[in-house]
Amino acid sequence: MRRKENQQPRETLHNAFDLDLEALIAELGRLDEKPFRARQVWRGMYRQLAADFREIHNLPRSLPALLSAHFTLQPLRPIVTEASADRLTRKVLFALPDGATIEAVLMFYEKRCTLCVSTQAGCAMGCPFCATGLGGFVRDLTPGEIVAQVLYFARWLRRSQWDGIQPTPMPRPTRVTNIVFMGMGEPFANYDAVWAAIRRLTDKAGFNLGARRMTVSTVGLVPGILRMAVEPLQVNLAISLHAPNDSLRDRLVPINRRYPLAELIAAVRQYIATTNRRVTFEYAMMRTINDSLLLAEELAVLLRGMLAHVNLIPLNPVAGSPYQPSSMKQVRAFTAVLRRHGVSTTVRLRRGIEIGAGCGQLKRQHALQFNVQQKEV
Repeated sequence: MRRKENQQPRETLHNAFDLDLEALIAELGRLDEKPFRARQVWRGMYRQLAADFREIHNLPRSLPALLSAHFTLQPLRPIVTEASADRLTRKVLFALPDGATIEAVLMFYEKRCTLCVSTQAGCAMGCPFCATGLGGFVRDLTPGEIVAQVLYFARWLRRSQWDGIQPTPMPRPTRVTNIVFMGMGEPFANYDAVWAAIRRLTDKAGFNLGARRMTVSTVGLVPGILRMAVEPLQVNLAISLHAPNDSLRDRLVPINRRYPLAELIAAVRQYIATTNRRVTFEYAMMRTINDSLLLAEELAVLLRGMLAHVNLIPLNPVAGSPYQPSSMKQVRAFTAVLRRHGVSTTVRLRRGIEIGAGCGQLKRQHALQFNVQQKEV
């Protein structure tokens, strides 16, 4: 299912989600409102999931209009929405106020509802198998633009529940239960904004999602790994590995030339020693590229003795790309090698293949269609 939104771009207002509670208190102070009013607004934004200040309960009659003159609770404009045929994946392409576009994907599982959000518009890491990397880097997202992706889908889930609509063929979670920072962009290249968003989303007076239900994924920016090791919030760490040696990883993940595997693995071991938390290594399985059993043996040696888990991911293919997913037979054989060596391993369930659920694919498809339409005109 595919749907295009017909909304017109609104006049640019400040994104209210860019304010932390202290800044919100200061803003309302300038309007001669007491701090408790700011806390009411904060709860309205994150607990009531208000899409308009008028929806927030118990505010003075004049305050919503005053806030609406300066701030918006809907800084993202959905321009394309796609849902998989089984209704277990829903993907939205959003336009930002400056015209940049980002994607977020909601995936339903039996006991969880996982939202994958973007942290940058585009990506500068240049991984050749990734649709986002092929599009290049545009800019960092603000904390509020990251948070707004979560709130958009939280509202959609609640609205579906209130309207008596079952979003999936069978009863499943009706709220966002997990967030993964694995969409467009490299989270550690926008570290401060990502962690500001995490603090808003874990705030007990706000969205109140547990830190352990969040995962930050990096291609291997060592300074970010070491910095995250001393963060007080127990957010999960995932490493996009994709290769067990420098020769192959230099090709698949170019940042490896700056932070080679020995340095990366040393940083991960330090992270584990500091936090005592297990790290997930993501390994996108690409046919004839990185899926040989010899590479599986090499990966097992690389991770030997580490408090780690390997998540094998049959690649979401990009149209026209030489990088294509491994066969399930090869994935199973690769898995067997790792498990034989005692490496904890799972194969990620594939979601939304027919709608291009991999990050950057919907943006790329939309851009290609737009260019074709322009040529036809």
